[in-house]
Amino acid sequence: MAQVVLGIGTSHSPQLSVPWNKWSLLREKDETDPRLDYPALVKSAKSRKPDLEMELTEEKFRERDEGCQKAIAKLGELMRAAKPDLVVIFGDDQHEQFHEDNMPTFALYHGKTLPVVKHTGRNPAAWKNAEEDGWAETKPEYENGWELANHLISRLTAEEFDVSRANKLRAEIGVGHAFSFLYRRIWPGGTVPSLPIMVNTYYPPNQPTPKRCYALGQAIRRGIESWDKPARVVIMASGGLSHVVIDEEIDRTTIQALLHKDTRELFALPRPKLKGGTSEILNWVALAGAMESEKMELIDYITTYRSPAATGCGMAFAVWR
Repeated sequence: MAQVVLGIGTSHSPQLSVPWNKWSLLREKDETDPRLDYPALVKSAKSRKPDLEMELTEEKFRERDEGCQKAIAKLGELMRAAKPDLVVIFGDDQHEQFHEDNMPTFALYHGKTLPVVKHTGRNPAAWKNAEEDGWAETKPEYENGWELANHLISRLTAEEFDVSRANKLRAEIGVGHAFSFLYRRIWPGGTVPSLPIMVNTYYPPNQPTPKRCYALGQAIRRGIESWDKPARVVIMASGGLSHVVIDEEIDRTTIQALLHKDTRELFALPRPKLKGGTSEILNWVALAGAMESEKMELIDYITTYRSPAATGCGMAFAVWR
């Protein structure tokens, strides 16, 4: 029977791949982002974080970046040491594959191969090109864990999860960045098969609750352990924590709840705050459900402030074993 040998939680923000001396490119993006009222955020940041100016120095940028790179390397080391036959990934699709004409709450991809595209040259944004320069070289496609996917789809349906499925992806776009992060950053050069579990954390009105994500994780764990293949499986949560505006309060609340297995606190996470990139916390909640019998170890939590508007990302890296 299959066994779960490790759980990993990781942020996947573009800032992890943009070197610290180019974080100004991300600040410039923030200043013109139509989704943000940048001047208003600058005003509110002064009251919310009066010491913010101390975070916006080259020394701090370098320190924060070095901490993030060290944490990513540690996750990769742990992943390789676990010798997985397959990596199951809770992540969100940000209009890479699903759009408003079809936006499932939960979807499993059960095609046989997983397309990964390097987009260099397609995007005129300087920050995006800087991010892609930080990615490892990848193959055009990887093996997908389609046999386990088929098994999980059947198991989830039997447990009355109305789960969606897809056996084809838009190859010209490739699988979402939440899933390709495994090959681009966590395990450069790795070829381990993976299985995307797509959670609609981003787009209302059918975003799942934290409680439902936790239940999904529990069901995925049961499904993996009922699979009649002698496979070593790692489960990974990709994304989060708070961004584009950093919210240290919700980050620390989430981390403490995960460390202490406090499901009451996890289920009470304020849904109005779980929007945009911050909503990817739900992928961690799903992983917590899958790994509820194991202990979480926090490798690091790093706030990568990059502008006077308190934009950036609350980067978190953790392992369950």
